[in-house]
Amino acid sequence: MNIYDFEVKDIDGNLRSMREFENKVLLIVNVASKCGFTNQYEDLQRLYEKYRDDGFEVLAFPCNQFGNQEPEENNMIKQFCKVNFGISFPIFAKIYVNGENQDPLFKFLKSEQKGLVGNDIKWNFTKFLVDKNGHVISRFAPTTKPKDIEIFIKNLINE
Repeated sequence: MNIYDFEVKDIDGNLRSMREFENKVLLIVNVASKCGFTNQYEDLQRLYEKYRDDGFEVLAFPCNQFGNQEPEENNMIKQFCKVNFGISFPIFAKIYVNGENQDPLFKFLKSEQKGLVGNDIKWNFTKFLVDKNGHVISRFAPTTKPKDIEIFIKNLINE
């Protein structure tokens, strides 16, 4: 099993297959608009612009499970990301990343790369790096800045 076995809903409610991202390096992030790490959107967009032509994608999944930091509906989230950060990478529908209603994709991501203290995601802007073959390579804490992941992205692109 790999990441391409999953389907997800985009921010507009359309069902999309993860197969669409085959042969690309992915950085999958649970995001929120009212988080202390929200400014990471800027660096995520910068990385996306720098490497998208080399086969890199950022995939953002809004989540409201941590401190009510993503209370808005999908259409407002989309507008916030576009207006405030010029986001052009794919944003998906708001999901749960932990618990009984957790999204199957995130259940898989967490099973492949456990956190320091168990599987659960502890906060928004947890990042999962996926190679071109759909294998989850690394998990990064919310405090890890996107620019600090750039070297790993470059290495995977060049493999």
